[in-house]
Amino acid sequence: MHLSDQSDWKQVRAAFQKIWGYPDFRSPQGEIVRCLLARQDSLVVMPTGGGKSICFQLPALLLEGVTLVVSPLVALMENQVQELQQKNLPAAVLHSELSTEQRQKALWELDTQRLRLLYLSPETLLSQPVWDRLTRPELVVNGLILDEAHCLVQWGETFRPAYRRLGAVRPALLKDKPPGTRIAIAAFTATADPAAQQTIQQVLGLDRPQQFRQNPYRANLKLSVQTAWTPRDRKQKLLNYIQARPQQAGLVYVRTRRDGEALAAWLTQQGFQTAAYHAGLGAGDRRKLETDWIEDRLQFVVCTSAFGMGINKPNVRWVIHFHAPVLLSEYVQEVGRAGRDGKPAEALTLVSEPTGILDPEDKQRQKFFLDQAHKQQQVAQKLLKQIPPEGEVTAVTREFKDSAIALSLLHSMGQLEWLTPFHYKLQPQTTPSTANDPTKAAQYMDWYLRTNQCRWKFLLNAFGFEQEWEAFGKRRECGHCDRCLAKGLSRSR
Repeated sequence: MHLSDQSDWKQVRAAFQKIWGYPDFRSPQGEIVRCLLARQDSLVVMPTGGGKSICFQLPALLLEGVTLVVSPLVALMENQVQELQQKNLPAAVLHSELSTEQRQKALWELDTQRLRLLYLSPETLLSQPVWDRLTRPELVVNGLILDEAHCLVQWGETFRPAYRRLGAVRPALLKDKPPGTRIAIAAFTATADPAAQQTIQQVLGLDRPQQFRQNPYRANLKLSVQTAWTPRDRKQKLLNYIQARPQQAGLVYVRTRRDGEALAAWLTQQGFQTAAYHAGLGAGDRRKLETDWIEDRLQFVVCTSAFGMGINKPNVRWVIHFHAPVLLSEYVQEVGRAGRDGKPAEALTLVSEPTGILDPEDKQRQKFFLDQAHKQQQVAQKLLKQIPPEGEVTAVTREFKDSAIALSLLHSMGQLEWLTPFHYKLQPQTTPSTANDPTKAAQYMDWYLRTNQCRWKFLLNAFGFEQEWEAFGKRRECGHCDRCLAKGLSRSR
């Protein structure tokens, strides 16, 4: 579809109203839809709950061919595809948990060009059976959408090495397509600071992308941090907080599966309807838990970072971080689950006192994260000396343990480039880049937790929205975080 005149745009709006039932787009949804319909590259930074998915779903439904949506979580993909299929729209999902029959059906729909949207993880996209189909000259691929694009620059447990190979996907696909074929790439994320935005553009090879940036500030969301002096005090503070909010939907974030299961068992003993959610659960168990929470059969869920992306529950009144995340980007993602309906909501983070003498777990957790990241870097530098200057990823991963992560880290440090999604070439550069240093990333979270300034001000500055902060006027305080309220700066006064 070419938007040559106003009547074409009327057709786009009519399709939007028919499918989703909204009277009109919210800014900047309309502008993003125009960009994708024109097959231009784009980088979209839009807060959680801002309606990102519609921005790429609508153009995909209106354009010829299939749009590939690369997404990190099975739950995120399945929820979006389920909503589309309930509207009888041509969408499918491919992931490792599907039955053979489900997988064959999705591949048949892809082969026969019945799909407009195909959701898949980066690992599935680069699997041989899927890649062989996508590279067929007759298969029309009109776009590549990278949802939750911050995964490109994430460290620790959430680091997904296949993401670093996605920049080689478009050139490799175009090589097998008819001359003149255009495949646009759009990267969507709720959290990316200026450095992360630059990395996303470079890794994906975005061509003069249009940029759409909305700051994460939410006037209805109160941010606060409390010190928990001992492990027992931390649990008591959590208990008191939940008891003071009966019948209010919420989320309790922990950092590990083990912590989640132990805490959920303890809270169940206290009489709460809750359960633990993590990536180790089977697909059926995860779907049931999500549904039970959305339909208020569970007041809250005790969850790891695997929970929340793409799950739409507008009336979440509170989010507690029982354990603080290591990265500020994760924090903004997770607090963004609260108050999507625009009504007052709260986000509380519990932290141990700064010395860590009475409760060393927070310091141990951060140290473990940084140690793991540095170990991975050491493995990468060792691998650099053992592999040929040019090679193929599967051959290397067969021979060397954990080499998939190491290859991607070498790419992130400027010591390797991907010639195709499957073939690499080492760079002669000897000094690794420190642009994505995990120590610096973790330090920002620590600074946020200890800051004496307005918490929203800190977040907006950290994510590159200094100018937008000026809109708060001369006082330049939000008036509703714990720091502002402690200074008597409530805007209601």
